Amino acid sequence: MAFIASCIKQDYYNVPTDANGNLILTTVSTCTSTGITNLDDNFTVNATLPNAKAGDVMIVELLKPQVPSAGAAAQLLPLAGTQKQITVGSDLKASVNFTRTEAMMNVPGDFVTVTFAGKTESASVVVTMTKATTISKPEYNGSVVNVVRTAGTAVMKINVQPKFGDYEGSVEVKRKNGINDQWVDVGNFSSNSFMPISGDDFAVGKDTMYYTFVSKVNDLSDTVSLTIVNSNPYFFFKKAGSLVLGGTSAGLDLLTNTGLAATDASAMLAIDGNSLIMHGGSAWTSGGNSISFVPSTLVQYNLNDPISTKAAFLLGTSTTTADPTAGEGVYIFKIVNQTDTHYGMLKIVSAVPGTSVSYEYRIGNLYSQLGIIR
Repeated sequence: MAFIASCIKQDYYNVPTDANGNLILTTVSTCTSTGITNLDDNFTVNATLPNAKAGDVMIVELLKPQVPSAGAAAQLLPLAGTQKQITVGSDLKASVNFTRTEAMMNVPGDFVTVTFAGKTESASVVVTMTKATTISKPEYNGSVVNVVRTAGTAVMKINVQPKFGDYEGSVEVKRKNGINDQWVDVGNFSSNSFMPISGDDFAVGKDTMYYTFVSKVNDLSDTVSLTIVNSNPYFFFKKAGSLVLGGTSAGLDLLTNTGLAATDASAMLAIDGNSLIMHGGSAWTSGGNSISFVPSTLVQYNLNDPISTKAAFLLGTSTTTADPTAGEGVYIFKIVNQTDTHYGMLKIVSAVPGTSVSYEYRIGNLYSQLGIIR
C-alpha cells in the first residue's frame, strides 16, 4: 500500500508549463491609484494581474474599518453597495472607478482598501484622501526665513493640485492679528502664486497672525489654517573662527567667514606684523571700502538685537581699529562694502599675544542680505 500511495500523482506539486514543457514563471500582481484629494469627486484604481487570463471577471469592492453588528472592535469590512465586476483585458490589466460618496470619504485622512478577487488572481491597494492645497513656509529668494520686524517682504507660495488636473480657480486668503480679532481679506490668489508677508503686517504688541486659505471646486472646498509668529529683529548669522598672524588666515571675509591672507582684496578684517590690533585689510580698504568699530558689552552682544546695536553704534565714537584685549573684548562694527552696508557685533573669545585671536560674531539682519552673507 505504501508503494502504491507513493506512485499517486500529487496535483499540488504541479507547476504551469508551456507547450514545450518549459516552466512558466509569473510575476506578482500590482495595484495603483490616481489618488483623491478633498477637491476631487472620484478616483481610479489600476491593477496589473499577471496570473489572470484575458476575459476573467474580477470582483472589486471597497473595505473600510467598521464596527460589526456583534458590537466588537472596528475591523476591515466590505462597504455595502460597492462591489463591482470588472473584466480583465488582453493586456492582463483592469481598471475601476469609485466616487468619494461610494468610498465614504469626506476629509483628508479618510481611506479605503480596494480589493480585486478572481479565480486565479487577486490584488489590493489602500487609497487615502489628501489635501489639495499646500502653503509653503515664509521664504525670501528661495530661502526659508522667519517673519521678523525688519525691512523687506517675504512670500508664501500657494499651490493647489487636485488629482483631476490643474486648478483653475482662486484661493481666498483671510487673516486676523489676534485670536479675538475679526477676519479681514488679504486677497484672492491663483495656484502657484506667492502671497507677500511682512513684519509690518503685525500690529505693535501683536506677534501672532492667523491665516485661512480656502480653495473650491464646485461644491467641494479645501481649507488650510496657518499661524505665523512674528519675531523681533535679530542677526541671522553667528560665525566663529581664528585670525592667525602671517600666512593664509591673518585676514577674514566677514560675509563668508573665510580665512584669507591679510593682503587679500576680500579681507575685510586683518591683523598683521606682530600686532593683534584688528583693522580693514589694506587691499580691501584701498578699493573704497571701510570697516569701523565702537566698543560695546557682552550684554549687548547677547541681546542679539540689530536695532539697539545700530543705535549704540551711532551714539558711540567709531574708530578704524579694534584692540582684542581692551574693555570687554566686544565691538559693534559697520562695514561699507561697495554699495552695501552691514552692521554686526564682534566678540573676542581668546587672544594669544603675538600669535592669534579667536573670535565670534553676529551679522545679517535684513532679508536682502541672505543672498550676500553665506
